[in-house]
Amino acid sequence: MPSTTVTVGSAVGLHARPAAIIADAATALGVPVTLAAGGDPVDAGSALMIMTLGAEKGASVTVESDDQAAVDQIAALVAKDLDAE
Repeated sequence: MPSTTVTVGSAVGLHARPAAIIADAATALGVPVTLAAGGDPVDAGSALMIMTLGAEKGASVTVESDDQAAVDQIAALVAKDLDAE
């Protein structure tokens, strides 16, 4: 299963706004995507589950899916400062 590990880029971590953006993108992909930050993976399509990771700026997050393009797209969002937009 394709996966990659990226560093959280949002200034205050994966809080409500970045989590919602990532969840919306993951849901739109139509394939299961998970995120993990040192613990059990969570559904990337759920903003609430993403926030439970407690991933702050600089934390390592592993993105995994059966679809490499989905991994790449969600990993890019996790690494981006989604608070700067």
